[in-house]
Amino acid sequence: MGCEVFLDLKYHDIPSTVAGAVKMAARLPSVRLVTLHTLGGTEMLEAAAQAVPLAKARPKLLGVTVLTSHDAASLRRVGISGPPGNRALKLAKLAKRAGLDGVVASAQEIRAIRRACGPKFLIVVPGIRPDTSAEDDQSRVATPADAIRAGADYLVIGRPITGARDPRQGAIQIQQELIEVLASQSPR
Repeated sequence: MGCEVFLDLKYHDIPSTVAGAVKMAARLPSVRLVTLHTLGGTEMLEAAAQAVPLAKARPKLLGVTVLTSHDAASLRRVGISGPPGNRALKLAKLAKRAGLDGVVASAQEIRAIRRACGPKFLIVVPGIRPDTSAEDDQSRVATPADAIRAGADYLVIGRPITGARDPRQGAIQIQQELIEVLASQSPR
């Protein structure tokens, strides 16, 4: 169908296993983005980056920082201290040093990650919820317009469309919001 694939499998295992998985994913047709959990550590991330040499057709490797369903309390329950934003920034820097192309992070962290990692470092933002949508199980959400204004490269929009009473209309409304915010950012 000509679609590109965001392979959001969030690889997290020993370095050699993740390197092999990433190498196989890179061979799949149309795979453009692949996710890995940054909590897998430096060696795992470096092994993944080295498994697929830099090439024009190679998928971009993205480190998942802190899931948007986490808040400070849920992070504490799994042994991670500090605000989610601080953790996400630290993990984004780790992903950059390890050779990844970008990260998956909430809209609240975009500006800090952009300052720390540069303008070419990709930032994919889940937890996108139009004002009219429920937050569901997400703790750190943003509207499509707010995420774009903050500097997101890609938005992950699922349930506001798939869970809408009229998914087509939900997608059209989100598309219209994106068109408006992008038009307002264009140089005149």
